Amino acid sequence: MLKISAVSYLNTVPFIHGLKQSELIQSIDLQLDYPSICADKLINGTVDLALVPVAVIPKLKEAHIISDYCIGANGAVDTVCLYSDVSITEIESIALDYQSRTSVALLKILLKEYWKLNPELRNASPGYEKKIKGKDAALVIGDRAFALNDKHAYIYDLSAFWKEMTGLPFVFAAWVANAKLHQEFIRNFNKALEKGLSDIDTALVLESANYPNCTNPKDYLNNKISYNLDDEKKKGMELFLKKISVL
Repeated sequence: MLKISAVSYLNTVPFIHGLKQSELIQSIDLQLDYPSICADKLINGTVDLALVPVAVIPKLKEAHIISDYCIGANGAVDTVCLYSDVSITEIESIALDYQSRTSVALLKILLKEYWKLNPELRNASPGYEKKIKGKDAALVIGDRAFALNDKHAYIYDLSAFWKEMTGLPFVFAAWVANAKLHQEFIRNFNKALEKGLSDIDTALVLESANYPNCTNPKDYLNNKISYNLDDEKKKGMELFLKKISVL
């Protein structure tokens, strides 16, 4: 039985729905985790395939991107943001989301190359997003961001600034295997993902217990998340991986 780790955020609901509705669900062990756990499991070999933050790809002995679908954005995404009560130039410290690797690396790139700032960066622990105040800011990713988008004076959407800086979309996570998989499985896997993406409304109904109260989940999934791993996203991913190699 193939072991698969997928991100447990709202943006993955179409993928989860597609897999659950496919015959593949009988032959896979589907586990839902937050991104850094997906990464650890793939690195450690406790799963065979995972939807992983792309920053992890260079750390794998073998990395096979097996799908034409990803978690990406072509501009603002709403759920990978730096939150602050003061402007970016006044921030003294930033708490880094423990659930993220790619987003932390993206923030470091933007601080260095776009804003040209050097605030203190601190590893955070659960509950840190409730301690944003004064000149202490925080990077928050995923579904927890929905509750913060009207609470702080300054919100810096990282993929929007990446787009402004590079002209390219951003890929947060890709489906990566740590060994070669059978072509038949890959075809069936991609068909399942495609089916889920073609029926987002049903996916939201059936998986409603698995995500928090997002004001407009249909808009988020249809207009904020960009799922096709096309040539422009591949260019963006290659550029990002090149940049993190010298961080």
